Amino acid sequence: MGSPISTPEQGRFERRALEVLAHPRMQAAVAELHDYWLDMIKPQPEMRASFDSKYPEVVFGAIIWSLNTDKERPAVVTISRIPHQLEGLEIPGSRWGLDNPDSVYRVIPIDGSERYVIRGRVPNPRLTENYFTLWTDKMATVDVLDGKSLHLDADGRFEIFVDSDEKGNRLDHVRSAPEAKEFYIRDVIMDWANERVNELSIERLGAPPKSPERTMDQQVDDAIAMLRLNIDNTARWNRQALDKPVNAFDFTIDRDTDGALRNQIYVMGHFQLADDEALVVDVGLGGADYFLAPITNQWGTTNDIQNRTASLNLNQSVRNGDDTLTYVVSRADPGVHNWIDPCDMPEGILTLRWAEFVTGRPGEGFGAKGRVVKLANLKNELPAETKWVSPAERADQLKVRAASYAWRVAE
Repeated sequence: MGSPISTPEQGRFERRALEVLAHPRMQAAVAELHDYWLDMIKPQPEMRASFDSKYPEVVFGAIIWSLNTDKERPAVVTISRIPHQLEGLEIPGSRWGLDNPDSVYRVIPIDGSERYVIRGRVPNPRLTENYFTLWTDKMATVDVLDGKSLHLDADGRFEIFVDSDEKGNRLDHVRSAPEAKEFYIRDVIMDWANERVNELSIERLGAPPKSPERTMDQQVDDAIAMLRLNIDNTARWNRQALDKPVNAFDFTIDRDTDGALRNQIYVMGHFQLADDEALVVDVGLGGADYFLAPITNQWGTTNDIQNRTASLNLNQSVRNGDDTLTYVVSRADPGVHNWIDPCDMPEGILTLRWAEFVTGRPGEGFGAKGRVVKLANLKNELPAETKWVSPAERADQLKVRAASYAWRVAE
């Protein structure tokens, strides 16, 4: 299989996004919304310092996504990527919205009154989790297809028919509706080194497009509107954690609206730590086959997910020997394998994710609890079976991590 991410179609959209970014009106809006966001958040100094590297990603994320909203000319575009190169061009990252480092997010615009067919091929091994979510302009789910249920031919290929009709005798079908706006496709990778995402393409059936392609001015307008919307949404989502007690996990998201995935459960919390403190997070899996603990900042992006343990999933973590895990968050490396690195930040947001429950719903022991301890007392606060690592072992862990992520940004 070739790269299912760095496709010619992806490259075409990324080049156009650079052109939109350079447009004078886009640059003026970027400057205006820069001040708007900072005035809204009024961040602490360290969080303010991180804004200078994170805001450009949110900007580019809005542009690349807004370019793929033409329902008469749908494409498959990957969003929420880290910075990378494209034939010598420096392509900014496009992360935003509390992104999941395990997920490759792709979007496809559709019109609820038209017909489409999504074609693709699955890799071997199959993905841990893969959902084709069709949603409205308010991010409410119209229909969702579990990728594990796809019917494959001998080469692993599939076809998904998309329309407002009954499924009939078609093997794979997503039922559309007038309010449907786009597909939001999550390919979730738990084994970064060995799992790959599905190949995907989209075909609109029926008559040729009736409307002309958007002009540059229209594309700039759409990008500005999406950037403002994404800023406001990020601030609103973060408040779900920031308005709760610090260093605790008191807000559970279990819904199929507002961008949340119907088949996942999210528990949010925010942390704020002194240099000599650590947040110990005790997690009960409750029978989940998928779990992720990622840190995001107040700008809605993850930090250095490739080169540092800024997130850990079930495959990257060491269990306690039962259906539980224990993580440590601290600015200084505590020497624990399950260290979620805040990348030099004293504060951040954790959006814990569980999915793929054996019985379909969380079982006994599900949940998360946070407690702040002094780093000097950490060994006394952790389970006896905790895996500790030396500096050399940490370096090896990070080397393997970086290499296992690299294929996602390879040309």
